[in-house]
Amino acid sequence: MRVADTETADLPDDPAALRALLSAALSRCDALEAERDGIAAERDALAERNERLRHLLEKLRRMQFGRRSERLPEDQLQLAFEELEASIAEAAAEAGKTSPEQREGTVRRRRAGRGRLPAHLPRVEVVLAPEATTCPCCDGALVEIGIDTSERLDVTPARFRVLVTRRPKLACRACPGTVLQAPAPPRLVEGGG
Repeated sequence: MRVADTETADLPDDPAALRALLSAALSRCDALEAERDGIAAERDALAERNERLRHLLEKLRRMQFGRRSERLPEDQLQLAFEELEASIAEAAAEAGKTSPEQREGTVRRRRAGRGRLPAHLPRVEVVLAPEATTCPCCDGALVEIGIDTSERLDVTPARFRVLVTRRPKLACRACPGTVLQAPAPPRLVEGGG
């Protein structure tokens, strides 16, 4: 039995089934061609970037080790370094766009913030309660439903302490939607935490 006979033995005799197999094979070929084209474009872009970096490196080598007449002035060298840093940053940004892990890491670092102030520092607590402790609608007693707490670092020469400002939130049990709270004290730097 020849090789061609064994390959055709697995094919169906129905023309519609053969058309479906041919259609599936053609679509697979199209997908593979599109993937190949994308990889080729990426390869070309990387080759162009490598060539640019190689050119910059050659300029820097010529500056460092070349003959005096070929050496670049110091300002030109700085420009080359800036161009190199810009292309590295561009490559990192490209990688960040395509890599979801790197994007998540960047977002996590941004959201981390400065964290809490050290626990070993002494704390001075100031409670700012509203002037009125009765409901403005019905003169009923207000109850505490929560508290906003903020910490900031206070520096006295050669001494650190944390100022804790507590502002209780008071609400009336009889009136829905009535909540009172003292205004926050002004900050040294407007918008500072």
